[in-house]
Parts: sequence; structure tokens; C-alpha cells
Amino acid sequence: MRPIPPRPPGSDFFVRRLAALTLAVIILMLLWRSLPMIESLFTPEYSSVRTVTARGDLAADERATIELFEKSRDSVVFISTSRLVQDIWTRNVFAIPRGTGSGFIWDDAGHVVTNFHVIEGSSEATVKLADGRDYKAALVGVSPAHDIAVLRIGIGFKRPPPVPIGTSHDLKVGQKVFAIGNPFGLDWTLTTGIISALDRSLPSESGTTSIQHLIQTDAAINPGNSGGPLLDSAGRLIGINTAIYSPSGASVGIGFAVPVDTMMRVVPQIIAKGKYIRPTLGIEVDERLNARVTAMLDIEGVVVFRVTPDSAADKAGLEGASLTPDGGIIPKDVIVAIQGKQVDSVSKLLAIIDDFNVGDRVQLTILRDGKTRETDVILQPGA
Repeated sequence: MRPIPPRPPGSDFFVRRLAALTLAVIILMLLWRSLPMIESLFTPEYSSVRTVTARGDLAADERATIELFEKSRDSVVFISTSRLVQDIWTRNVFAIPRGTGSGFIWDDAGHVVTNFHVIEGSSEATVKLADGRDYKAALVGVSPAHDIAVLRIGIGFKRPPPVPIGTSHDLKVGQKVFAIGNPFGLDWTLTTGIISALDRSLPSESGTTSIQHLIQTDAAINPGNSGGPLLDSAGRLIGINTAIYSPSGASVGIGFAVPVDTMMRVVPQIIAKGKYIRPTLGIEVDERLNARVTAMLDIEGVVVFRVTPDSAADKAGLEGASLTPDGGIIPKDVIVAIQGKQVDSVSKLLAIIDDFNVGDRVQLTILRDGKTRETDVILQPGA
């Protein structure tokens, strides 16, 4: 037999230390795994049934908002539109969905007000009431310049109430507002916010201002809210939700509404005549050309390029610009103010005139040959 060589000095000590360390690790792992069981021995046992805490009274502003929505909901409608198309092979005509929007009951005669862009390009529209009833709507008339359209439905019984009419000339920035509509096709949704700004305008695709005096609000307005009412805290109509500013197409807290004071001029005319007749002076103006000419002359105002014969402006003695042999323009009259309100662009001039009615007398401040003068003009119906 071969003799067993002696262990090197200290090897027993190293083995014992390694074994002790290994045992300590094992004990710690077992303790960690059994920790929940150990905790449960010292934790009192709870019942799986939770008691319900009493809600208590709603806050005053919550009760007011709930009451406003419940009172106004029946006056708001859901509008779906479709377009008639013809199959080129079979010659069959069928309807395809075009879009959806909101609207509201205007009066007891069944007139429904919505945005023009909600029904634009459609062949037919269906109005759905809050109680689930559907009605085919007839088009009464539109005013594209104000993005307003009026429909009519025949309601034989259980007529929904019209939205109470308010005012918009006395609105204040910071005032609470409430928007009711059908965003993304979701039925009857309420959003709240404040008036962020007043007297805003939206440029059209051509670059000229198309809609004036808009109310700006941070109440969430999304696709489908268009045409719905904007209400004040008393539940009165103060505007019709018409547009949002959003790079993504969804609400980012910048929405616009046509004020009710504008609607009160436009809607009754549409109902009575099938269209809105704008008051005019009887002159021809041009936004882009006006900007170039006034910049060249270093003046602010609207150049009268042509006066329509026998028009209101002609009877008031206004004169249009003349052309030089080389195609240049020599201005004669430049309108610098209407009723004391400064006019610095064509869009501003049209907006101020639109605040009046056909037959109203307005005072123009005219710049001619470097001198200003005033003249009165009786507004005439536009084309």
C-alpha cells in the first residue's frame, strides 16, 4: 500500500470555513423562501369582504354640471350623412356612408342646426334623437361663410325641447363652458372647459379669413363634436362647435365655436329664405391685391377697386381705382373705418359689415387724395 501523504498545513481550516459558508448560504435561502410563511404567523387574519365607504353629498358644481347635461341632452342630436352613388355597370343607385356629426334642436318646428361641413357633399342625412328615434332630414339652407346649415325633421309627438338661446357679445375670457356632442361617434358626450379667447378668426384654404368672431375654448372638441352646442353655466346656447386646431386631428385644447349672436342673424334668414343674404356696400375688393397696394402706399385700409353702378356705394359717392396704360393701379377711395372701427384688411371689412343687416345705415371713413371724410351708406343685399 502506498502511504497517504500528509495534508498541507491549514487545509482543514479552509475546508471547515467553506463548509460553514455554504451552510450559512443554504440557511439564508431557506429563510428567504419561508419569509411569507413566517410573516403570516404574526399577521392578523383579514376578511376578503370589504366594506363600502359612504359617498356623501356631491359638490355643488358637480350637481350643477349633472343637471345641465340632463336638461340639455334631449336637445342635442346625432347626425349621420351618406352620399348617393351609381354603379357604372348595373346603373343601380345606392347610398354609402359619408360622415357623422352633431346638431341641436333650434325650435318647435323641427329645425336642426349643425355645421355646413357636417353635411357638405352628402345626398341625405339622418337625425337621431336622444331617445333613439331616427328621422330623415330635409335640407332647409346653408351659409358656408359661417359654417352653418339648417335641417328639418318632422316630429309628430314627444318633441324634444329647443336649446335655450343665450348671448355671446357679453362673454368673458375664463368663463365656464360646456360642449355636448358625439365625438368619434360616441353618443352624447359632455366636456367642460373655459373660454380661452374671443373674436378669433379661421383662415380659409385660400388664405383669406372665412369665419370671424369665433369663440376659442379649451373644452375637448373632437371629430364628431362639430355642429354640437357650446353652452354657458346656465345651460344657454352661446355657440356652435365648428373646428379644432390640431396637428394630429384630435383635441389639443384649442377649439372654436361660431358665436350665438352670429347664429341669431344667420339662422332665421336661412329658415325664412333658404339662404343667408349678406349685407354689402356694392364695391369690389381683393385681399391679396389690397395688401400689395396698401403696403406700397404705406397706408392701412381697404382700397375700393370698383364701384358697382347704382349700388349703395355709388349712391354714396364712392369712387373706384383707375388703371394706368402700363397696368398700374391708382387708388381713389380707401376705406379706413366703419362706424368708427378701424379697417386694415378686406376680411376685417367683411366681418364688420356682417355684424349689420340689409337696410342698416353705416358710416364709412374714407381716405381720398390724402384727406379723410365721412359718408353714410345704406347696406344692400349681396348676390
